[in-house]
Amino acid sequence: MSIELPEPRSLWVETAPAPDRGGRDLPAEADVVVIGAGIAGLTTAYGLARAGRQVVVLEAAEVASGVSGHTTAKLSAQHALKYATLTSRKGRQAATRYGRAQLEAIEWVARTSSELGIDCGFVRRDSFVYSTDTAQLGKLQQEAEAAAEAGLPADFVEHVDLPITTVGAVRFVDQAQFHPRRWLLGLADAIEQLGGRIVERVRARKLDERPTPTVHTDRGQVKARDVVVATHYPIFDRGLYWARLDITRDLVVAGDGQAPPGVYLDAVTHRSIRGHTEVDRHYVIVGGEHYRTGEPVDVEARYRRLAEAAATFGVTKATHRWSAHDMTTLDNVPYIGRYHPATRNVWVATGFGQWGMTGGTSAGLVLTQLITGGDHPAASLYDPNRFDLKSSVTLAEDGVKVGKQYVTGYSRALTATPDDLAPGTAKVSRRGADVVASYRGEDGQLREVSARCTHLGCVVAFNNAEKTWDCACHGSRFATDGSVIQGPATRPLPPA
Repeated sequence: MSIELPEPRSLWVETAPAPDRGGRDLPAEADVVVIGAGIAGLTTAYGLARAGRQVVVLEAAEVASGVSGHTTAKLSAQHALKYATLTSRKGRQAATRYGRAQLEAIEWVARTSSELGIDCGFVRRDSFVYSTDTAQLGKLQQEAEAAAEAGLPADFVEHVDLPITTVGAVRFVDQAQFHPRRWLLGLADAIEQLGGRIVERVRARKLDERPTPTVHTDRGQVKARDVVVATHYPIFDRGLYWARLDITRDLVVAGDGQAPPGVYLDAVTHRSIRGHTEVDRHYVIVGGEHYRTGEPVDVEARYRRLAEAAATFGVTKATHRWSAHDMTTLDNVPYIGRYHPATRNVWVATGFGQWGMTGGTSAGLVLTQLITGGDHPAASLYDPNRFDLKSSVTLAEDGVKVGKQYVTGYSRALTATPDDLAPGTAKVSRRGADVVASYRGEDGQLREVSARCTHLGCVVAFNNAEKTWDCACHGSRFATDGSVIQGPATRPLPPA
């Protein structure tokens, strides 16, 4: 069944209009500056505001319009086949701490949304990781056992209520789902009621840590006792995060249909299924088809494959499609804590590995404790400055990937043809000593910018679905006019 695809837009962003917080002045100083108004940044800001800190949140776009507004929005401690690997690599205690931190995040959202009266569609759902491949049966059973031993509400089930034949699944009972942007807009209102300030459309460009932490933006500077970098990809080049994070994009298609009763993930293909009700309209939300950000792949074709998969689960008409940016750490445990070993006042939250709803919430709860002088049981597990031998091997492998992307990007530019571009198409080519990214809009206008990413100089590739220039080295994304969409780049691609 062929399903026509709409222009890319997020269901969450479209159904939750937000007030304009862009025309506000920057204060000269604050107790804490939080950079990034996604789920990690706003959870941290709310916790610190409740603790009596004077908080300023800086957001380059709008509240919850980035990664947190482009998710499948599952609230689950079931993170694919996580716990068997985590137990094997770090021990049962680490798996237990990780699992408890994710469950704590779910319960905190449930409790806080009720206390604040935020109508964010929070509902309980059982969560399943299933497979159609008999070769995966042993892994599913092993995962169920490891998760149960870690204290999670997990078991193995043979039957899954899906319109496909499965060999079994790991079930986590009493997990949840919600409307992420409504939740975060409510949290933003609560921060402001506590005296915090949120300023949109201001981009942080530089951070001085001494003598007083100072965030330099395109609209001035703010001094603070503490700075929290919650920009999904850490935007300041220190701590080697650019070398310790792997970048992917996941695609999502939503459409009219009646979803099955739980939330589901295929253990092999990583296709995700859940439902959502908006007033009296029912949606099926299907995610997957992930790829490394910036790879020169046919993103439109991947969306079409995902739409075909959505038809299997009852979608007859696609109403929305969007993509999410994901970061994975070397050992698949987030980096939450001090930004680098030498700092005392700069903090980071990143690397949630496709599970940012509980991961980002957990980050906010942990950082609130650390910044206010307390501790958290998962703090040592999340420590961004941890090291193990296996991670060093992964780091070397990722370095090879980045080097390959750097070389192949320039090679593609050398072999690109200089043919005239048709409307809606793009190319990267050499022009003398320059590498140029050219895009011709549907209106026929030609836009040309430098193809060298302003982060570390890798060559960008065109995303033919979102109409963006994406960097495969470290995940920066740019609009066709060169403006920054996502970091770590903070400067636009200059005109060619």
